Amino acid sequence: MQKTSFWKAGHTPTLLASFFYFDLSFMVWVILGPLAVQISSDVGLSAAQKGLVVATPLLAGALLRMVMGVLVDLLQPKKAGMIGQLVVMAGLAWAWLGNLHDYHALLAFGVILGVAGAAFAVALPLASRWYPPEHQGTALGIAGAGNSGTALAALFAPTLAIHFGWQNVFGLCLIPLAVAFLVYMVFAKDAPNAPPAKSLVAYLQVLKDRDAWWFMFFYSVTFGGFSGLASSLTIYFNGQYGLSPVTAGYFTAACVFAGSMVRPIGGRLADRIGGIRTLSLMYMLAAIFLLIASVGLPSSIMAAAVFVLAMLSLGTGNGAVFQLVPQRFRKEIGVMTGLVGMAGGIGGFYLASSLGYSKQLTGDYQGGLILFAALAIVALLGLSAVKTRWRTTWGSAAMTNAKI
Repeated sequence: MQKTSFWKAGHTPTLLASFFYFDLSFMVWVILGPLAVQISSDVGLSAAQKGLVVATPLLAGALLRMVMGVLVDLLQPKKAGMIGQLVVMAGLAWAWLGNLHDYHALLAFGVILGVAGAAFAVALPLASRWYPPEHQGTALGIAGAGNSGTALAALFAPTLAIHFGWQNVFGLCLIPLAVAFLVYMVFAKDAPNAPPAKSLVAYLQVLKDRDAWWFMFFYSVTFGGFSGLASSLTIYFNGQYGLSPVTAGYFTAACVFAGSMVRPIGGRLADRIGGIRTLSLMYMLAAIFLLIASVGLPSSIMAAAVFVLAMLSLGTGNGAVFQLVPQRFRKEIGVMTGLVGMAGGIGGFYLASSLGYSKQLTGDYQGGLILFAALAIVALLGLSAVKTRWRTTWGSAAMTNAKI
């Protein structure tokens, strides 16, 4: 069967609006990471508290992705995304007005920022539902490249904090978010072939399928590694190498840009050679680079180079996972995006918080990095265990046009 050209197969304005919404949502989702050094000096946070402050939005975003996934199927993606954006902008306004006075207020704000992280469960189904199976990896790779918003936070937030104060950064964020909201409302459209809404109980049925758990675990490693490092590297470069918050932010931005920009490449590569093959290679590379980083490299430049390579591997893996998910769970893509995204956020929370606790307990970050590298190896072994079954059942040529 002849394939339709990608740019003729779906709805480009929705795809690009999804990317823009996702991009700026992720920018504010991790904003506490790049600002953590400056916030800590004012509020007085321990290493473990800093780790938990930057990890809280990741955990909240993870849990709220499930909620947003349900809303996507009940209300349609566009309306669910509209609600989420309004909640985030209200939360930023609250923080801007000077309500972040202590550790507990920062944790509460982190929960609100979790709504921005839940944008994942909206942007991907909004784009995915417009595209046929053979173009899922590319479409979700482009929409998912909104991960690059985490780099924008690292690139600009520390410098803006120096010039305007860190609380005013939250007010400045409202400007691009308002633009993204207008673009989203004008250009994003729900696909006409959306599956009908299910009862709330029906959403839990997908958890009876073991493949759902496998995908959740696989994404907890790829996206968990990406988001955990995106939130923590500014603190890492500041604490490990004594870099200023601004310089540490630049180093972090380079690492995060690498991981986010290759997500479409990961999806495209998975479309061409198969998601399983792509993902297997990425797990192996990510484990190697994280283990190298864990030894404590002698210079910040060397560390940045290794983290860039790790993020390239994890970002490519993110695209590969979401080439596979729509093939297996096309009718449940809304709730599966929420579940898989939730697992990814939990992985990020684990990595970010474990790095903070590792620093406080041992004086360095080695333990946290080694444990996460071990998870990548476990994921590689798990993928090896299921690949034959996947390729001979739902991933067979008789079931889909996509390469599995």
